[in-house]
Amino acid sequence: MARGLDHVVVAVRDLDAAAKAWAELGFTVTPENRHAWGTANRLVQLDGFFIEILTVADESLIVEASEGDFSFGAFNRNFLKTRQGASMLVAEGVDPDQDRADFQRLGLTTYAPFSFERVANFKDGSTGKVGFDLTFLTDPLIPDLAFFTCRNRYPETFWNSDFQRHDNGAAAIGAIYMVASDPSDHHEFLGGFTGQREMRATSLGLEVQTPRGLISVLNPDAYRHLVGDAAANEVTSSSPQIAAVEVVCDGLVSRKVIPADEALGITAILTPAV
Repeated sequence: MARGLDHVVVAVRDLDAAAKAWAELGFTVTPENRHAWGTANRLVQLDGFFIEILTVADESLIVEASEGDFSFGAFNRNFLKTRQGASMLVAEGVDPDQDRADFQRLGLTTYAPFSFERVANFKDGSTGKVGFDLTFLTDPLIPDLAFFTCRNRYPETFWNSDFQRHDNGAAAIGAIYMVASDPSDHHEFLGGFTGQREMRATSLGLEVQTPRGLISVLNPDAYRHLVGDAAANEVTSSSPQIAAVEVVCDGLVSRKVIPADEALGITAILTPAV
């Protein structure tokens, strides 16, 4: 079964500054939420997809990774030692046991099951319980990123209409853009991760159309052509990375590209709804 995109994790050093930057772009940003393992987040909710702006709030609570056990907190802590930006890509999960079995059958690197609950904070000061089942996997050809599927246990609590109204008209995920020197190297992993075996390969890159959002893997020249020099110049690592998120906005007249230094972490592409 093909999996739609669920969210992208954008690791930042200053959570409030990043939230302010996204708010100034016209996005509604949720209040801060805390994880038991030392990270904190603020979210931008769209229609079934969200951007998770994340930081390390209390390093003393982080549990280190061990053989067969993935550590969300440690991974993002280590990521931030090198740079800010998109650290994880997440697909929607319906059955974590089936996801793990699918990934293992394909020979992908998986980890022990991980589930948690946390308190969600709402605009009016009230709270609610949310919970998630995560199925982590990694790829040695994409060493700086982690991937997982996420089953939302309480979608009726998590998704909030107040958080899905944005001054800039943001409505839905358009695409996640990755940059890699040889995009074709990643078709097997991304196909297994998304469950989408049909994809489009060109001289510029690779496209995986999921039920919710496109994953586009571009070579550096193609990415520069897409976003321009200001945003492309911020991609300095030769390792494959998630460089941009495209958001479809109702009422927007022309496409806008906001480089990662302004969005504090990832280039944001705002595109008009068709």
